[in-house]
Amino acid sequence: MILPIYIYGHPVLRKITKDIDPETYPKLNELIENMFETMYNAEGVGLAGPQIGLEDRIFVVDLSPLADDDHPEFDDFKKVFINAHITERSGDIEIVEEGCLSIPGIHEKVPREDEIRIKYLDENLQPHDEVYSGYMARVIQHEYDHLDGILFTDKISLLRRRMIKGKLANLEKGRVNCDYRVKTVR
Repeated sequence: MILPIYIYGHPVLRKITKDIDPETYPKLNELIENMFETMYNAEGVGLAGPQIGLEDRIFVVDLSPLADDDHPEFDDFKKVFINAHITERSGDIEIVEEGCLSIPGIHEKVPREDEIRIKYLDENLQPHDEVYSGYMARVIQHEYDHLDGILFTDKISLLRRRMIKGKLANLEKGRVNCDYRVKTVR
């Protein structure tokens, strides 16, 4: 089922999520399927719980649509991250343009560490402790930030935030133009 994506200004996007008990979580597999379906419908590569109105520590990522000759490693990179916790950030700070399904129409250059270590449970409730770098690390950090109530616009320069203030205000007022289902504050 395609769920509405919560748009900038909605309070759930600023909440810090809680670890879930996957053993007792109602319909976890259905939730995961719905998250992927919602993400694909919006042509995204990642989607976090708060973006669909949940205060649960879960996000999904699928980079396979971006796989090509330069990035064959993206081909099988479809993952579920439950109760994820980044335990280490390292490497150079890379500044790359990002967008977000919850902030449609805005793309900004965001500084992020090039390498992370993350602990999480997968969709089969198997624990993982993995290191990612490059674009994979960037996408994971972007989705992970949602779990802590952080949006990519919080990481850009003060000057850039001032320059997009009007666009963000429009999103808060429910003025959204995108091709997928959304839920706004108003």
